[in-house]
Amino acid sequence: MTAQEQAAAAVMEEWLSHPQELGKKPARLEIAGTFVLHELRYYIFKFKKSRLGSWKVAVCGGYEGDGVGHCGHIYSTMEDYDPATAQAKCEEMVERLRQYWMDRAKEEEEQKKDHPGGDFLGFVLLSTPEFDETAFRAVLKEDWGLTVPEQEAPEEGEGPAIVFEHEGMMVSVALMEAPVPNGEAEYWANSNFMERDQALAAARDHQSHLLVAVMGREAAPLKAGELFVKLAASCLKAPNALGIYDCGTVWLPEYFIRSSLAMKEGRPPLDALVFVGLYRGEKGVSSWTNGLRSFGKEELEVVESRHKPSEVYDLMWNVSSYLIQEGAVLRDGETLGYTAKQKLPITRSKGVYVEGQTLKIGF
Repeated sequence: MTAQEQAAAAVMEEWLSHPQELGKKPARLEIAGTFVLHELRYYIFKFKKSRLGSWKVAVCGGYEGDGVGHCGHIYSTMEDYDPATAQAKCEEMVERLRQYWMDRAKEEEEQKKDHPGGDFLGFVLLSTPEFDETAFRAVLKEDWGLTVPEQEAPEEGEGPAIVFEHEGMMVSVALMEAPVPNGEAEYWANSNFMERDQALAAARDHQSHLLVAVMGREAAPLKAGELFVKLAASCLKAPNALGIYDCGTVWLPEYFIRSSLAMKEGRPPLDALVFVGLYRGEKGVSSWTNGLRSFGKEELEVVESRHKPSEVYDLMWNVSSYLIQEGAVLRDGETLGYTAKQKLPITRSKGVYVEGQTLKIGF
């Protein structure tokens, strides 16, 4: 067998062994032919689930030239193998897979149009309806080297506000002389499992808030997110700052400011941009993310896992970091894993703990 044939047989055996397919290695597996489609080489396989069972047909490919890396077209409808129709069936399976991924790609492009990422919004909770613009400017300059352009005096009846453009991003910091509407901050403070009591107290005691926003459609989402963190961290150094309601939770000033310092070391402040929630119920541990949509990604969920909370949290955090920093994309129907043997299924469906559609990781 050539190196390419050996590689094809290995991945075919691995695919068939997955719990969602045969659930074990096939009793017999043989290459029954080959064909070229869309300038890529494919291999026709016949296999048996048990030694006395009937032969079934499967396909694996496509390979370019003599390479051993394929484009992910591995499939079987578990139909009986017939040498007279095997190639036609395999070509049909390949076309079906190609259409599936083209549809998914089109769907993702439409989602990106609706949620392109790059917009960040947070609410700095204040104990008093005061915003010291001079102090804010000084902190922003000292901590991050950012200079805020001079602003026009607010019109009568309007609260203090700073609005300017920075490197293609629109920035707004505005005082709202009332609590966050509809008790949202109080409600979502419960999700802060690390400092729930303090977060609840901050949400309960706030009397007004600063609306901090960065609209960064023309900038990279991470760049916009880093600017948002610099602005918010500077606001949180005010003596009347109690916390920040953002990413579906309430963070305390110390936590958020400490997270922002990652940028001083050349690392992205992901702790301040993505929240990973945890909930332990009778059927297992569930987790969700809040913040990935600002990066043009779909939020993630793990529902009722039997793994330890720490293991679920680490998985969600590592995957979130990977998506943001590497620009990776997860798709419905695919799998992910940290090892060659680990294959965690990904499904897209209505969110359980997050509004809208989410990607569920089977863990």
